[in-house]
Amino acid sequence: MKSAVIVFPGSNCDRDLAVAFEQAGGRPAQMVWHKETSLPAGLDIVGIPGGFSFGDYLRCGAIAARSPICRAVVDFAKRGGLVLGICNGFQVLTETGLLPGALLRNANLKYICKDVDLTVETTDSPFTRGYRKGQGIRIPIAHHDGNYAADAALLGRLDAEDRVAFRYVDNPNGSAGDIAGVLSENRRVLGMMPHPERLADAALGGTDGAALFAGLAEAFAPA
Repeated sequence: MKSAVIVFPGSNCDRDLAVAFEQAGGRPAQMVWHKETSLPAGLDIVGIPGGFSFGDYLRCGAIAARSPICRAVVDFAKRGGLVLGICNGFQVLTETGLLPGALLRNANLKYICKDVDLTVETTDSPFTRGYRKGQGIRIPIAHHDGNYAADAALLGRLDAEDRVAFRYVDNPNGSAGDIAGVLSENRRVLGMMPHPERLADAALGGTDGAALFAGLAEAFAPA
């Protein structure tokens, strides 16, 4: 698995994501600064990490989505490349239009940082193939704007197309439909607010996030 991690001013989970890709069996991730205009050749997956890109001074992810590198990320995704956006990365993906919906201020108007229980809603994606449908996992969240907003029509479409990847068991932020992660129409782009890279190593206190990265690595393993 050949991966790249996009780095914006204010990213703070970029190295964590790179380590998670590598520990799953991938090659060392290539770190790509937001002012670059192209991605490295031969990539299997692009990761957009968590943090506070550009200080969240506008809408979260809105400025980052207009960085030069994001044009290349959008093109990569449209050609069928895999893209994983976590937390701020999820916000960036909605701002680029690669994923539907929007991330708003948490319903309680407070920053939330804790481990939460999730349910795996589908295994029909490269990102969730390492889990069981209906499996309960525990993954950390750390966000102020993780309230996934979608109207009834979009929620119905996401359910009908099996594009909800993860749901919160006890919704911490007010997200519509308890949604914690969604897939693109071609199932090759995933945005999620919880941080699987923060629980992908036993030394971090748990490994429930490891199956996401292991599944990705296995998808690109030689036959």
